Amino acid sequence: MSQISEHSTALHQLSARELGAAYAARELSPVEVARSVISRVEEREPVLNAMYKFDPQDVLRQAEQSEQRWASGAPRGALDGVPVTVKENIARKGIPMPSGTALSNPKVPTQNAPITDRILEAGAVIVGSTTMPDWGMLSSGVSSLHGITRSAWNPEWTTGGSSAGAGAAAAAGYGPLHVGTDIGGSIRLPGGWQALATLKPSAGLIPLDVPYIGRAAGPMGRSVTDIALLMSILAQPDLRDYTTRPYPAMDWTADPIDVRGLKVAVHLDANAGAAVESEIAAAVSAVADLFAATGADVEVLNPFIDQQMLDRLDGFWRTRSLADYRELPAAEQSKVLDYIVAWCTDGGKFDGADTIRNFGAIDQMQKATIAATSEFDIVISPVSPMAAFPAEQPMPHPDPHATMSHIGFTVPYNMSGQPAATVNCGFTSDGKPIGVQLSGRVGADDQVLKAASWYESQRPATAVPNWLELD
Repeated sequence: MSQISEHSTALHQLSARELGAAYAARELSPVEVARSVISRVEEREPVLNAMYKFDPQDVLRQAEQSEQRWASGAPRGALDGVPVTVKENIARKGIPMPSGTALSNPKVPTQNAPITDRILEAGAVIVGSTTMPDWGMLSSGVSSLHGITRSAWNPEWTTGGSSAGAGAAAAAGYGPLHVGTDIGGSIRLPGGWQALATLKPSAGLIPLDVPYIGRAAGPMGRSVTDIALLMSILAQPDLRDYTTRPYPAMDWTADPIDVRGLKVAVHLDANAGAAVESEIAAAVSAVADLFAATGADVEVLNPFIDQQMLDRLDGFWRTRSLADYRELPAAEQSKVLDYIVAWCTDGGKFDGADTIRNFGAIDQMQKATIAATSEFDIVISPVSPMAAFPAEQPMPHPDPHATMSHIGFTVPYNMSGQPAATVNCGFTSDGKPIGVQLSGRVGADDQVLKAASWYESQRPATAVPNWLELD
């Protein structure tokens, strides 16, 4: 029996780096770990509902192949045998992609997404596909297909979304690594509301099978070092994504950066959407104070977007989704979540000129965000202005006709293409996680993660998630 096996009652709790080291030292086998993760999924799924596709026999088959590679001295790398999940809208050959909707005959991909190929090439074990809300346009785990995905911290709370299942799986310990997607905060919102380390990477850094403006895919996990390890395989060019950019090589070790002399901004007023709750503002301010106390040059960053930009972007998304909705037969339209129907139907009030103006908000937001943040190495802000809301609620606000009030801090970095990470920085008085967002310049993803790693190593004990509480 290995030293780890003797002293660990939960192999699913081990980090990706711990697993890779244990496999290399022959202290653990991928099959042992796969069995532990399978047990964990089977234990928590009746409540959390985080998995869309989960086949234990396939998980064991992949783990056995990895075990053979390690035994023969030919592993594919540090992630060989490490459990990973992917969001359901990331293509896996032959596995339907319903995108959270109960529509009949969802798309069945004939090939893997680049992300899926990179994971399999690295020898990682794909545990399954994780859930999302209808069309990924909700910041919760409410879905016409899946029902409700719930937080691993408290099933009464939302997971966040749209990478809902990925967030719950990461927090619950369905293995250490998870991949989500993000067009306005869909990786970072679940990260902030479930105490996770996440990264929405620079535009075009991680190749996508369906790229479009603002969309990104990125890692989610319990530690910055783990998500950096996943970045080392995901951030590789792939010609299938015509938006991929030729970034210079990055350092994914996630060694903490020396923050002395860094130019850091603290941004607490988005000037769009909801006001920041006092406990969240205090926790994020404390992060900035810690940077300043250690020698960073910290300044207040004034608002740089406005409500009109957010309204117009929201309006464009409604019109785009309405176009998809109108293509459905009436019988299929009735299967879409009522909240989404009400939300996208509002897109019909915009004529062609309005839609062009709404689309123009993307450029306006990109220009404003880059201009305001370009002189800073790191910008510190809340992830969301509010803490986690009830799991049954599709959005923080119950009104589908209201503009998205919770993405004022996250969506600017989708439009600008800048990297933005999250780390837990505290808890509310009723125990809800509070995330801090750290963003940087386009192409500085590794430096953003190093800054996040520094904060993760220096944060007060009151801000450190106790993952064992979730067992």
